[in-house]
Amino acid sequence: MSNNEIVQKLWNLCDVLRDDGINYSDYVTELVLLLFIKMEYENAQSGVMLGHKLPEGARWPDIEKLSGVNLLNHYRATLLDLSQSTDPLISAIYADAQTRLKEPRHLEQLIKSIDGIDWYSAQRDGLGDLYEGLLEKNASETKSGAGQYFTPRPLIDCIVALINPQAGETVQDPAAGTAGFLIAADAWIKSKTDNYYDLSEKQREFQRNKAFIGMELVPGTRRLALMNCLLHGMEGDAEGVIHLGNTLGNAGSSLPKSDIILSNPPFGTAKGGGGPTRDDFTHSTSNKQLAFVQHIYRHLKDGGRAAVVLPDNVLFEAGVGADIRRDLMDKCNLHTILRLPTGIFYAQGVKTNVLFFDKVSQHATGSTQEVRVYDLRANMPRFGKRTPLTRAHFADFEQCYGQPPKNHENETSRYRSFSREWIRERADSLDIAWLKDDNAEDAADLPEPAVLAQEAMGELEGALAELQAILKELGEVEE
Repeated sequence: MSNNEIVQKLWNLCDVLRDDGINYSDYVTELVLLLFIKMEYENAQSGVMLGHKLPEGARWPDIEKLSGVNLLNHYRATLLDLSQSTDPLISAIYADAQTRLKEPRHLEQLIKSIDGIDWYSAQRDGLGDLYEGLLEKNASETKSGAGQYFTPRPLIDCIVALINPQAGETVQDPAAGTAGFLIAADAWIKSKTDNYYDLSEKQREFQRNKAFIGMELVPGTRRLALMNCLLHGMEGDAEGVIHLGNTLGNAGSSLPKSDIILSNPPFGTAKGGGGPTRDDFTHSTSNKQLAFVQHIYRHLKDGGRAAVVLPDNVLFEAGVGADIRRDLMDKCNLHTILRLPTGIFYAQGVKTNVLFFDKVSQHATGSTQEVRVYDLRANMPRFGKRTPLTRAHFADFEQCYGQPPKNHENETSRYRSFSREWIRERADSLDIAWLKDDNAEDAADLPEPAVLAQEAMGELEGALAELQAILKELGEVEE
């Protein structure tokens, strides 16, 4: 069986969960709580030790031998025991875990179906990749709402190949989601070092425990990320590779400076206390993406490199947006912008870009002399289930990356360069487009009304917050 076939079999188990009244958004969380126990057992059977063994009584054989009410009660107690494990990583993975299953027969059915999977084939391709495939399947189902935590794998693989992480470098994702960027960076380095066998034991220990770090705000998403990392052999420190916290709050300021930062910060506006509260940023803003940009270039080491996925509004927003872009181009060499096609993320109408930049110095000025822009948006197909995004769509961009455009004034080319002076004359806007997009007038490509409304609300909330800040400075309103 291929990994895709196994993933589909696992996804089909969601029918069992639905029969027990479990909501669509909880399918994967419910499934992986049980699935991780099975994967840990399969790894142990094949001699692949995770370094974080589940305790006796909480292993797969302890669960599958039971039935009826005894099984459901034991499973509930097992989840509680794992959440209180003396192993900090296991306790983090199972923090606050509890099953919503009410019928013992449904749990029995899940266990029997999971046991019936061809685990030999799954082991051959790697359980970590199987788990990643399940997360991707969940993200592709728009009803699950999980797409916001998942960056398309072809885009991740393209970015990682161009950034080219090396053994010994530290890699950070301050908006980790399910850890796709970090896992891809680890896989890239493994492919260049014979699965780390070319490294010394000290170097291997560094790669397993210190090379990668991320932060995730949502506890349930962090759980998925920790499982994903552990199944890929990435252990991290006592808290795991992915720390729980708000990067735009005090927790984010404690993240270390890194050689590489790869990230796709969450789209949308600050809600429920998730907005920026950092006091170490030069420019105060309520725009989460602009705040993440500040974190990223502040937390890059001098000489470090970054790639970050950002919506169009970050490129053209005036006021503090222009100030932050100017600061970025002073401290870093913003050398490349990739304009991404629409329809590749969960919010279909959102237009996005990848910014590639290298840190010069926190005190530097004038570090960016020219910006090269590759337009992969104009006259591209509408991506989705019928037309999936593949790595091949990035082939020409990857060939162009790092090279000066052959004729930077050619208005029919997808790849052009623009001087820093030209950008400055446009109020430091980086929303640069020149190709006529024949699809632009197609109503099918317009954002959904809900997306348009959300964008409008975000702009209004941002403007209101800035006006409030001005009034406070003038002493017109109380703190």
